[in-house]
Amino acid sequence: QVQLVESGGGLVQTGGSLRLSCAASGSIFRFDLMGWYRQAPGKQRELVATMTSSGRTNYADSVKGRFTISRDNAKNTVSLQMNSLKPEDTAVYYCNAFYFDKYYWGQGTQVTVSS
Repeated sequence: QVQLVESGGGLVQTGGSLRLSCAASGSIFRFDLMGWYRQAPGKQRELVATMTSSGRTNYADSVKGRFTISRDNAKNTVSLQMNSLKPEDTAVYYCNAFYFDKYYWGQGTQVTVSS
């Protein structure tokens, strides 16, 4: 059984920073892809950033230059450093991992950016 557990969400002012972390536990040695998605109220869940096991990254245009994704393959963890936060970054952030043919999701962590 695979579990993804996020931490690090919270309330921050515009321009501030937060760091999200996600730890995966279970039987999978190394996920092909790990990353972050977010869902704001009334909106669909959207990709924020992903990283392959070889280090290739993909970012949403809206976060490029402000967010940085990193992962530790040995520990099966993925992190998201979020700088220069804006009110439009307010959402529930979900950790995501992909292996073979299945996606796994964390329970989500709330990020709120006040103006």
